Amino acid sequence: MIKLNNGIEIPQIGVGTWTLKGEVATENVRKALEVGFRHVDTAQAYDNEAEVGQGIASSNVKRSEVFLTTKVSTNIMRGGEAAVAKSIDESLEKLQTSYLDLLLIHWPVKDHVKETWQVMEQYVRDGKLRSIGVSNFNRHHLEELMAFAEIRPVINQIEVHPFMTQVENIAYNRSLGIEIEAWGPFGQGDIDVVGDPTLQELARKYQKTASQIVLRWIVQRGLVTIPRAKPNHFNENLEIMNFALDMEDMELINGLNRDMRSNVLNDPESFPW
Repeated sequence: MIKLNNGIEIPQIGVGTWTLKGEVATENVRKALEVGFRHVDTAQAYDNEAEVGQGIASSNVKRSEVFLTTKVSTNIMRGGEAAVAKSIDESLEKLQTSYLDLLLIHWPVKDHVKETWQVMEQYVRDGKLRSIGVSNFNRHHLEELMAFAEIRPVINQIEVHPFMTQVENIAYNRSLGIEIEAWGPFGQGDIDVVGDPTLQELARKYQKTASQIVLRWIVQRGLVTIPRAKPNHFNENLEIMNFALDMEDMELINGLNRDMRSNVLNDPESFPW
């Protein structure tokens, strides 16, 4: 567990639901909870909130035991305060819950962050959001947000993997008391992180999979992470807590950094608004 700046704790490893649709989303979330996960991440833009909500409802796990996150989508932000408020209400309904543990701004949409954040702050005051944060924010985005925010973000969810270590960005967030949640821990698209020879060699050394080495590297950095909910990897992902990487091996993985995003379109500075 990681304690956020508002005193709430978030499980350090959860399950992401990007690309999961329909019954697959429902079943994967249900199975994830029943094997021991207690952190589920979705987004309005994933178009699967209803299925994720059903997965939670159909599990044998109480809602109060699940840390649930969703995100306000870019097109909703462009619609103004009323659209943002309506979208939050709709997310709560789809997810079959009276509150969210965390709501994030999905991307720093130019000229729409302030109004979105202020709506989110009101929902915190109304007791419908326990925490609020951001996703894909660089330093200048945070500086702009902090100039007007009355409630400090608890998390910044950004792309982090061995080819994109984000050392400076993470350090700046932590200086503000903002925790980091790593999305895309194995890379995406054409980036084959787990196939890297160094990670394969470390997998042999520790008698683990390369994926476990990556996840262990992330949690040992004190970050939260949300690998995608795939039942054949659930037990493997949970078993990263029973070993530790030597410091020299942590540094070896840090040295793989190439500042390489999994998709050039996922750069917050040039995201297609």
